[in-house]
Amino acid sequence: MIERVVLIKLEDDYLAADTVSAIAEHSREVLSGVPGVDRVRIMRPAEPVTEQAWDLQFVLQFASLEAVEEYRVHPDHRQYVDEYLRPRIAVIKAWNFEETSN
Repeated sequence: MIERVVLIKLEDDYLAADTVSAIAEHSREVLSGVPGVDRVRIMRPAEPVTEQAWDLQFVLQFASLEAVEEYRVHPDHRQYVDEYLRPRIAVIKAWNFEETSN
């Protein structure tokens, strides 16, 4: 299992609470419909120190790194990122993590 962790800092024009909620909900709807995505969790900062650095965290679950790569180039994902998300973000960082065996 792979979890893709995405941290997002929004542009100042998109920081109103209702706007952040709308971005989170739209993102959840779009991303959970992209083939290969097994689960989508979208979270807000839980404490002020985190809120200073980031506005949203996406955690997407995939069966494999191959599924992540297919997701990254899928037309629905590309359209969402290029046309919807990118104009609203100041900073975005993404990493993939693999579940470890005990």
